Amino acid sequence: MSTIVAAIRSFAAYVAVALYVAVAAPIGMALALAFRWKSLLYVLGHWGVAIGTSLAGIRTRITGREHLPPGRAVVFCCNHQSNIDPPILFQVLHPRLHVLFKRELTKLPLLGKAFQMGGFVPIDRVSREHSMAAIELAAQSLRDGNSFLTFPEGTRSRTGALLPFKRGPFLMALKAQVPVVPVAIQGATASMRKGSPIVRPTTVSVRIGEPVETRGMELSDRERLADMVRARVEELLALGPVQ
Repeated sequence: MSTIVAAIRSFAAYVAVALYVAVAAPIGMALALAFRWKSLLYVLGHWGVAIGTSLAGIRTRITGREHLPPGRAVVFCCNHQSNIDPPILFQVLHPRLHVLFKRELTKLPLLGKAFQMGGFVPIDRVSREHSMAAIELAAQSLRDGNSFLTFPEGTRSRTGALLPFKRGPFLMALKAQVPVVPVAIQGATASMRKGSPIVRPTTVSVRIGEPVETRGMELSDRERLADMVRARVEELLALGPVQ
């Protein structure tokens, strides 16, 4: 019975978000273009996420906000468990959080365009040349004061065990000389399993760790930086869900 209820709630969430995007996205993009009002896209984005997570029954517990350096852009590096990770983290980490996302998502109707208008940066994981161009674009955005969410594993972990970290997010941080903030998300796999469209009601835990400073580091330090951040994410995961 719980699966049937979850399926019904999931369907309601999908329909509500799709209708919301169909109405809000064109209006938001038109106003953003006309009045250079990029902040409106973020307000509308947060409302859309709130609608979807509320209908699906997703609750979030977060700790560690005190670790965020005030007034500075950062690169958030988080483990990746589920398709619900990005919207949840978009909602709780920063009011104007930019995202380094897979280029394939630019093909999404309306959302793909809204992502790019909002300053999200698509990355092509197949082409090294395009990947490096995206990293440079993201680094410039960081210099301009925009914080980014990244998933350095590059894909979702099937087992929950932390996968090796790719170097792109750390190159961004080093180029811009901004801190890297480790983040651990837990409980998302129980909500939405890989390959399943059903979103099950659950509580998702988000732990924010102490930032790793990059000032004074060189690009050649990217391996060391990646290892340091990965170790901190593992430490956060070992603490278990936020109670």
